[in-house]
Formats: sequence, structure tokens, C-alpha cells
Amino acid sequence: MMRTLPYGSWPSPIDARLAAAHDGRPEYVGFVGAEIWWTEPRPAEGGRRALVRRRPDTAEGTGTPESVLPAPWNVRTRVIEYGGIPWAGAERPGDQGPLVVFTDFADQRLYAYEPDVPGAEPRPLTPVGRVGDGLRWAEPTVHLDRGEVWCVLEEFTGPAPTDVRRLLAAVPLDGSAADDRGAVRELTDDRHRFITAAKLSPDGTRAAWLAWDHPLMPWDGTQIMLADVDGDGRFGSPKPFAGGPDEAVAQVEWDAEGRLLFSSDRTGWWNLYRAEPGAAGTPSEAIPLCPREEEFAGPLWRIGLRWFAPLPGGAIAVVHGRGATTLGILDPASGGVVDASGPWTEWAWSLDAHGARVVGVAASPRSGYEVVELDADAGTTRVIGFAHHDPVDPVYYPEPQIRTFTGPGGRDIHAHIYPPHHPQHAAPDGELPPYVVWVHGGPTNRAPLVLDLEIGYFTSRGIGVAEVNYGGSTGHGRAYRNRLREQWGVVDVEDCAAVARALAAEGTADPARLAIRGGSAGGWTAAASLVATDVYACGTIIYPILDLTGWGTGETHDFESQYLESLVGPLAEVPERYAQRSPVRHAEQINAPFLLLQGLDDVICPPAQCERLLARLAGRGLPHAYIAFEGEQHGFRRADTMIRALEAELSLYAQVFGLRPPGIPTLELTK
Repeated sequence: MMRTLPYGSWPSPIDARLAAAHDGRPEYVGFVGAEIWWTEPRPAEGGRRALVRRRPDTAEGTGTPESVLPAPWNVRTRVIEYGGIPWAGAERPGDQGPLVVFTDFADQRLYAYEPDVPGAEPRPLTPVGRVGDGLRWAEPTVHLDRGEVWCVLEEFTGPAPTDVRRLLAAVPLDGSAADDRGAVRELTDDRHRFITAAKLSPDGTRAAWLAWDHPLMPWDGTQIMLADVDGDGRFGSPKPFAGGPDEAVAQVEWDAEGRLLFSSDRTGWWNLYRAEPGAAGTPSEAIPLCPREEEFAGPLWRIGLRWFAPLPGGAIAVVHGRGATTLGILDPASGGVVDASGPWTEWAWSLDAHGARVVGVAASPRSGYEVVELDADAGTTRVIGFAHHDPVDPVYYPEPQIRTFTGPGGRDIHAHIYPPHHPQHAAPDGELPPYVVWVHGGPTNRAPLVLDLEIGYFTSRGIGVAEVNYGGSTGHGRAYRNRLREQWGVVDVEDCAAVARALAAEGTADPARLAIRGGSAGGWTAAASLVATDVYACGTIIYPILDLTGWGTGETHDFESQYLESLVGPLAEVPERYAQRSPVRHAEQINAPFLLLQGLDDVICPPAQCERLLARLAGRGLPHAYIAFEGEQHGFRRADTMIRALEAELSLYAQVFGLRPPGIPTLELTK
């Protein structure tokens, strides 16, 4: 029987502890011989990333995923701070078992490990860096025949976050470089600010990788670099092959015939191309393999992301779509794509192939991210790791609606709307629900339509959620994401407000009980929205950017240190724009209560920006709360952190909206 209770007071089995336990997803899937390996989140173990292995199926039964390394091993790299592929493996001859190399988060050293050797422990391959933030490694490839692992090296040369060089390097597998930086062989110089790892051609004579430089971000413009490789593994002088300042290549691979496959947005959409290098490394005409107004790649926020994988016989496994993504098999001869069967509606940027086997990470609005294997020959799919199991009755899950709203000037705004939903409770007649606008980070990113128990934490209690993929988001072509160029703090704020107002105007949401929340770049938009609009009654601001001038002059990491040149404009030319749009400069215009959440170890959006905002608000009498978490970086990973943050956020809404959620600690708001 349905019970009548006001919105926001419905009892729910989705508590903060449950949501925190299911936060995160598997990443960086890959084959080691016939085995499939990946990393998994461990919120209850301090937020570490565990390395997981699934052995092949046998006549006796199917393989079972097993954690390879115990706590506190944390397989995660800090290259460009957002990281990248942190591990690689190779199958050794005979019955020796695999050799795996990985980066441990604690010291950022590269380690080698033979998991099938009794008594073996990880052994360091690289030294501890002594300057600045030291030495970091990403996207390794094990070359057993050369006795090396090739990877991206990030080496700090001074104390500032921009005192850094990046290059391709070869690390000896015998451990001779464990205490000797000089034993690391540099494959390239550091002429480019940012690079991805080298992909070796099938005959071993050429290497290809991506490179780009400030002030470009990798979704603005990148180049494919190509170099000859001699028998001793020395690189010749690199030459540009494709791409440029107005063309973003997101991934490059070799096919079995020695041709380059790459994803480029030269037409305004990330599509796949094939080109054959000439004798001098010059490209032939790049052939589009499946020209569509769809994305076959995405923003390169981490080093080594993979949206496609070549298969034997010339076919290519591809993650593609418009807005959402699916896994398909592309036939380059016909340009046709056959999509994989299964319930998954969102495939992540992690893909690998071994023969006809393809492995990726996928989710849906009814299931969290899982490790999924496709048999490309048989056309069958199955979950082989991190399998979703309903922690509560699925009737409590959010029920999303895909909507397109109209913004200023008639522009489209894409959003996911999650109305309040409970199988046994309804609100009194005539009551409109409170809604929270969720703003994704990036801002060059998007909110995927997948099961998120944090959203369910609110919707099952009677609070609606609106995820807005505002102008600047990915998944809808380059023109859509370019709407934010020099308009950050304007277009994103306008689009979120337009969705909130539309929900109120159509009678979906209570116009007096609207909130906004976001983290990182989403935290910026949330704070800027409280300054620039009167739409929201309160807001939750999570590890935000608040002061553009400070952030653009040394208060962030190197990767994004010149991001504002495109998002806002050149600082030297428009300094007033930086001041005009920064919430910290206009704290007196914030009149809505807010919650501020921050990791104290965050070097991307440092605590100093939060502290600056709070200092400007001192004495104003505006209700607010600030919670800082020791040991957390950019993005919360620890279960206890996420529990406290979620309960504090709900308490804020309860106090501002007059809700009565049962069993939630009261957040103390200071004035």
C-alpha cells in the first residue's frame, strides 16, 4: 500500500553507507595472454585501486576474478595528476606465468611482479624521485624480448607544478634502474609538453604516439608523432603524421598490415581513419572508415584511454555513439557497424582485444559498471568481472528521463531527469518536489546515463535530480563542446538555470526548492550560479575552482594550468574577465546557504581557494558549512569521506527546504 509523506521524508534502504560502498568502477582492462586484468575501487580500504586478474575458463569451470596484490598496494599513477593506464603485463614462455609491471600510488615507482612465482614480492624498477614531485610513470608496455618496459615518464625538475618534463622512456626489467635514474633510457626528448605512450608497429620498425602543447588541451588539438625504431630500440627523429592545433586525435593504433588507425574530429565528430605511412613517414590520404555524426572517441583526460581496438582480419571493436555510447564491431570494408547485444547502454573509455575476444567496461540505468567480454565471432557477451548485484530491491532505483531543453538563443541543452521515486510512498496532492541540479566536472566531459546510487540516495527520499550536459559537454560533437570557449561561467550557468526554470515552469519541480551541486569544474558552476542567479535556494560545492586568477597563475597542476586560455580567454588580454566571473571576487552576491566540501591533499583545486572564499564571507551571517577531509585528493575515494559528505548534503537540503529525512545527522551551519 502507498503511504503519503512529504517529499524528502521518505524512508529509503539506499543509505550513505550503501552508496559509498558502490562508488567507483573498474578501469584499465587489458589482456595478459588469455587472461583479463583490470583495476577496481576499494572504498573501504582507504580508496585504493586493486589490481584484479581473471584466469581463462577451463573444462572444470569458469575463471574467477582474484585480487593480485593485498592492501596497501594501490595501483594508480599521478601522471598529469588525473593519471592514466597504471599497469601492463606480458605472458612469459613456458609455465613461468605472467610478468606484470605497475605504478604504486604511494611512491609512484614502477614495480615488477611475478604473481605465479611462490614467495615473489613486487620489486622496484625505478628510483624514488628527489626533485619536486619526483618521477612518475604511465601507460607501460612490457617488451620481454628487449628486457624493457616502455612508458611515459613525467619528471619534475623543480618545486613548482609546472617544473616538469615528459618523454618516452625505457626502463630495464632487471631492476638496474631501481636506484639509478641514469639507467633509464630516454627514447625521445621533451620537445612536447604532453605525450601518450609509443605504439610499436607490427614489424617493430616504427613507433607512433600523440603529442600536444600548451595552451591546447587534448580535445583542442593533438598530433600523431611517428619515428623510426632501429634494432637496438633507438628512436629516430620524430615527425608529425596527422592532427594539428585545430584537430584533436584521441587515440592511435597500428593494424596488422602496418597501417595507422586513429580517431580524429577533423569533421567536427570523432571518427575513425586509416592511413598508410610512406617510406619517409609521410601520410597517405587518411580514409574515413565510418563517417557519421557520432563520436568514436572522447576527451583524453587520462593517458592511454582506448575507444577502439583492432581485431584479426581487419575488423575493429569500437565504442561509439551520440550522447550515450555502445560497443560495436566495425567492418572497414563496408563502413558498417554491428553493435553488441546486451543490456548495457554506456561503454567506458577502456577497451582491449585478444583474438576475437573484446573486453570493456559497461553499465546501464539499471546496473553499475561491469567488466564485459564480447566474443566477436559468436556475437555473444557476458559479464566476467565486477558483476553488478542489486544491493537493494531495484524498485528503489532512479528512473531517468532523457530530455532536451531549450536555452538562451534557442540552443539545445541535453539533460537526464530523475524524478523522486519510491515504490511505497507518495507526496500529498498538490506538493511539488524539491530538485537538485547536478553539474558534471571537466567541464569538457559529460554525465553518463548509468545507475548511480548517490542519485538514488536522493530520489528514493523524494528529492529529484537533474543532470545537465550543458554546452561544452562532450558526446555531441565539437561544435557543442566549443560553446564553452571563452564562455565558462556564462553558458554553463545559463544552461543549468534554464533546465531548473523549465522544470519549475512545467510543474515538475518546486521553484522555491531548487538546489545546485557539482564537483571540480561542476563546483565552479555551482558557486558561479549562486553568485549570478537567484534560481537556487542553496548549493553544494565540492572541491571547486573559485578564483580564476589564482588558478591561472600557479594554483593548479601543469595539465590544466593553461586550460583557462580557451575556457575564459588569455589572462594577459582579458584579466578583468577573470575577476568578473570568479565567485571568490563576488562573495557578497551569494545569498543562498551552501555546503563546501574539500580534500586537503587536492593539488588540482587546492584548499586555498575555499579558504579565500570563506574569508570573504566572514561576518556576513550567511548560513554555510565547510568540511575538509584529510587524505583526500581531487575526487573522494574513501568510504567514510563519502558517507559524511552525502549525509551533510542531505542535511543541508533538509534545513533549507523544510524536509524531515529520518536518521540523518544534522549538519551544523555557521553564520
